[in-house]
Amino acid sequence: MNSPSSSPLHLPSHFPLFFTPPKPATIPTQYPKPNYHPPNKSLTRSKITQQLADRIKDGRIETLTEFNHLFMGMVLADEVDLAYKFYSSLSNFDLSADSLTLSILVNCYCKRTEPTEAKKVLQHIISQGFDSPKVKTFTQVINSFCKKGRLREAFEVFEMMGHVGCDPSINTYNCLLKGLCYVGRIEEAYALLSKIKKSWKEGKEGSLKPDIYSFTVVMDGFCKVGRSDEALELLDDAIEMGLDPSIVSYNTIFNGYFKEGRPLEGFGLLERMKERGCSPDCVSYSTLLHGLLQWGEIRAGIRVYDEMLSLGFEVDGRMMNTLLRGVCRKSRKEKELLKYAYKVFDEMSERGCGVDPCAYELMIEAFCNGNEVDKAFVNLCEMVKMGLSPRTFTLDIVVKGLCVEGKIEKAMSILVLVCRGRSEMLERVTFDVLINEMNRRGMVANASCVYCVALKNGVIPLRKPRR
Repeated sequence: MNSPSSSPLHLPSHFPLFFTPPKPATIPTQYPKPNYHPPNKSLTRSKITQQLADRIKDGRIETLTEFNHLFMGMVLADEVDLAYKFYSSLSNFDLSADSLTLSILVNCYCKRTEPTEAKKVLQHIISQGFDSPKVKTFTQVINSFCKKGRLREAFEVFEMMGHVGCDPSINTYNCLLKGLCYVGRIEEAYALLSKIKKSWKEGKEGSLKPDIYSFTVVMDGFCKVGRSDEALELLDDAIEMGLDPSIVSYNTIFNGYFKEGRPLEGFGLLERMKERGCSPDCVSYSTLLHGLLQWGEIRAGIRVYDEMLSLGFEVDGRMMNTLLRGVCRKSRKEKELLKYAYKVFDEMSERGCGVDPCAYELMIEAFCNGNEVDKAFVNLCEMVKMGLSPRTFTLDIVVKGLCVEGKIEKAMSILVLVCRGRSEMLERVTFDVLINEMNRRGMVANASCVYCVALKNGVIPLRKPRR
C-alpha cells in the first residue's frame, strides 16, 4: 500500500468530532493490504451505533481495517451523517486514511449529492500518491454529477480516469448517456452510443459492448422529445447485437407513443413483446390504457382493461375513474356502452374504489340515459350526503327522469334533500320541471308548495301553479 506524501484529507470544520476515544493501542507503521469483507447492507442505524459504541468502549478500533469496516457499514446503511462524523475521528485513533478510506468517503459525498466534494477527494487520492481509485469510484462521482445535470464536471472526471490509466466500464458510459439525455442533449448521447457500438463491432482493443441499458436510456431520451420511431430503431439495433430488451425498454416506447398521441400503435408493440417471450407487465398495460383513454380511444381502452383483469393485473383507482368517465361520455351516442359503464361502476364499488365527483355525475347521467332512474336517484342522494355538490344539469336530468316515470315523491325528496344542503345548487330549471309535471297531473297544492320553496331560495320559476 502506498503511503500519502502529505497530511491526510480531513472533513470541513463544520463536522464536529463525534467520539472521545480511549488511549489508542500501538499502531503498526505499515498496514497489510486488508482482507476486506463488507458488512451486511441490512445493518440498521441502531445496530451500527451499538457496534460502534462497543468497539470504542473496549478500545478495539486498533487498525485501519477495522475502521474501514465500520465506516463502510455506515455508508451501506445510508447513515452518511454518522459516517462523516466517524471519519472526523480518524486522527484521534492515530490512524491515517488509505485509498480505501478515501474511496468510502467519495461514496459518502455521492450519497449526499455533493459531487464537487467527492471530486476533491478523488483529486487528493491521485495527487498524494495513493493507489489509483477503482473504476467504480470514478463512476459514482460521474453519476452524481450527471444526476444534477452538471455534464461538464462529469466529463472532467471521465478525463481524470484516462490520466491515471483507469479504463471506464460500460456502466461509466451509461451514466454519461443518461446525463446527456437528462439535459436534453439527445444527439450527443446518440453519437456517444454509436461510437461505443462502432468500436465494439470493429473489435478495437479495450472496446466495450453496450448493454440493454445503454440503448434504453437513449431510447427514453428520444421518446421524451417525440421521436419514438427512432427509439424503435434503436430497439431493433439492440436485438441485432444479440441483446434481450428488458420490460423497461418496451415500456419506454409505450410512453413515447402515448405522449405523441399514437396510443393505438402500442398494440403492435404489445404483440412484438409477446413474440419475443417478454411478458408485458402492469406498467406496460397501464401506460397503454392511460394513453388510449387520454386520446379518446375508449373502445380500445375497454379491450386493454378487460385483458388486464383477465391476467390478474390490478387497475388503480385513478385509472378506473378515467375509464368510467370516458365510457360514460361515449355512451351518450353509443348506447350499447351503457352496460359497460354499469359494469365498471359496480367493480369500483366492490373494490371500495372512490369515485371522483365528475365520474359520479356522469354515471348518474348514464343511469338516466339507460332508463335506470331509480339507481340514478339513489346515487344522487348518496352524492349529496357525502357533501358533494351535483351540477344543476345532474339534478335536472334526475328530476325529469323521475317525473317522466310518475315518481313525483322521489323528485320532491331530491328538492328537500338539496334544500337542506346547499341551496346554491338549485336553479330555475329544476323547479320548472317539477311544477310543470305537477300541473299536468293536477297536483295544484304540491305545485304551489314547490313554487314557494323556490321563492324562499331566491329562485323565480317561469312556471307557476295553476289556479
